[in-house]
Amino acid sequence: MLLNRDWIAAHIPHQGTMCLLDRVEEWDAQRVRCRAISHRAPANPLRANGRLAAACGIEYAAQAMAVHGALLAQHDAAPRAGFLASVRGAALHVARLDDITADLMVEAARFSGDGNNVLYDFSIHADGVVLLEGRAAVILDAQGGVGLTITPGDQP
Repeated sequence: MLLNRDWIAAHIPHQGTMCLLDRVEEWDAQRVRCRAISHRAPANPLRANGRLAAACGIEYAAQAMAVHGALLAQHDAAPRAGFLASVRGAALHVARLDDITADLMVEAARFSGDGNNVLYDFSIHADGVVLLEGRAAVILDAQGGVGLTITPGDQP
């Protein structure tokens, strides 16, 4: 099975240019690693004033988590709606992503969870250099959206 951008767009809610990931490189029950090239696209919908801030990498990571959920659901049941509830211990090691010439490697590793909550560590690398990293909590099947809370000073 080819896990390219078309497969990703068919399995996560993000469509059009908002689908930021291009390919699933590898995955297992605990983790997923995806490749992205959209950070270089002038039409990237997350750009502001022609720039893509490093904090936008959190959306790349959230989409990788959604992909992971969809991959796991193939073997179990239909994917469940998830909402990014919080990001903790976020460390941005660069100011922006649009000036990174290499492809982004977006990794999410599930380290805890129950029926309604999932915790992931995430990181984004390019050419072996960590660009950003952190920890995220996802709430599954929540009624309505949950506000995102980013607390850069928190330690995972």
